[in-house]
Amino acid sequence: MIPASVQTWLVENGFGPVNETRSVGGGCISNGQTLTTQSGETFFLKTNAETPADMFAREAEGLAALKVDNGPRVPRPLLFGSDFILLEDLAPAPRKPNYWVDFAHQLAHLHQHTQAHFGFEHDNYIGSTRQSNPWMEDGYQFFAEQRLLFQARLAYQKGLFSLGDLKSVEKIATQLPDLIPLQPASLLHGDLWSGNVITDARGAPAIIDPAAHYGWAEAELAMTVLFGSFPSVFYQTYEEVRPLEAGYFSRFPIYNLYHLINHLNIFGRGYLGQVHAVLRRYA
Repeated sequence: MIPASVQTWLVENGFGPVNETRSVGGGCISNGQTLTTQSGETFFLKTNAETPADMFAREAEGLAALKVDNGPRVPRPLLFGSDFILLEDLAPAPRKPNYWVDFAHQLAHLHQHTQAHFGFEHDNYIGSTRQSNPWMEDGYQFFAEQRLLFQARLAYQKGLFSLGDLKSVEKIATQLPDLIPLQPASLLHGDLWSGNVITDARGAPAIIDPAAHYGWAEAELAMTVLFGSFPSVFYQTYEEVRPLEAGYFSRFPIYNLYHLINHLNIFGRGYLGQVHAVLRRYA
């Protein structure tokens, strides 16, 4: 179903009614489809009738924030409501040569946008889970309280965590200053797994489905290895543009604990083994 407000917007903006729709797979939370209008212009529509009322508003806000000079391409949000968002259609094409080198440059430029506080203008969503983003000066406190402990307490409330699991995450949270180097608050996509890194019509890099906030850049890079690592040239190029503290790959499991517990909370106990592996290593 195409929301009536989308149909009205397309007609009022000179594109005409929708002549054709094509379902687009790959989304874990919402449904996606490409709309072809009478004018021949195409658009991307994402819908979810069961989503929190502000989820798509927060997605639009995140996309707008990520549109920075020399950063990765993001689709332009055109219209949103409580159960949909209409986006520019990137019309993904095969990756062009030097795709990963270009993306490394662009992501490093994005991460060079820093500020004094960690957080974001509003809470938003990581998958279907609320992501807490109060402004905080201390990055260790922010990651401990608003990332690790937020997810761990939710898992405990859902009966997915034992009290021992919760205590283990609490222990890791207190050890963060000894495990993680000091880093500024960088502008992050926030949910940068491989499925959210695509192409535009030229085959150039583009990013979608953000959970945008200001946080640790190493945490962003960590998620790129969680469900299939990017090529080594990506990390080498990123370091040339924006050098990192030595041994950053070894710290990735700490950052990814946030995402693994989130997946446990969304998808169930299938992720508990991976969570326990990190807890045994650090707690």
